[in-house]
Amino acid sequence: MEVILLQRIAKLGQMGEVVRVKDGYARNFLLPQGKALRANEASRRRFESEKVQLEARNLEARKEAEGVAEKLMGKTFLVLRQAGETGQLYGSVSTRDIADVAGTGGFTVERQQVRLDRAIKTIGIHEVLISLHPEVEVPININVARSADEAERQARGEDLTKRDAFFEAREEPEAAQPDFETAASEQDLPA
Repeated sequence: MEVILLQRIAKLGQMGEVVRVKDGYARNFLLPQGKALRANEASRRRFESEKVQLEARNLEARKEAEGVAEKLMGKTFLVLRQAGETGQLYGSVSTRDIADVAGTGGFTVERQQVRLDRAIKTIGIHEVLISLHPEVEVPININVARSADEAERQARGEDLTKRDAFFEAREEPEAAQPDFETAASEQDLPA
């Protein structure tokens, strides 16, 4: 199905472009959300008559998003989760969790605006993109930790996953080594 885009859509096109998309994507997302119109002669005339207002509305929304982006830039949000000794989470941090944490921090972020390339499944500080507008994205940091103390140590730059693995590796060989002195003295004894 061909549609006329009413706003910029990532990986699809700019406002005013006529693009071909799958029917379901157009019917279930683009058209109901008001992001596109069916590409027919009546829609083209309607778009041309509303083009100035659409551009003005887009510019206003972009300026508002840029203002929020300045406040959000470089912010770090804390997410407490249970994790194993190696730093592997018993679950993951989702887009909903990130939107909720940003909401408690005083920012209105919808989960659709959170861009996660892959699920967060380890403790540590992870950078996540927030798409406030199709043309405005801002990175934030998500500090995933087991406790507030651990989060503080991670914020200072300490890598807790490597530290835990180092101490585990150090403790295991000492406990597993046999006592050579006792074994040698038992061999020297007459039978």
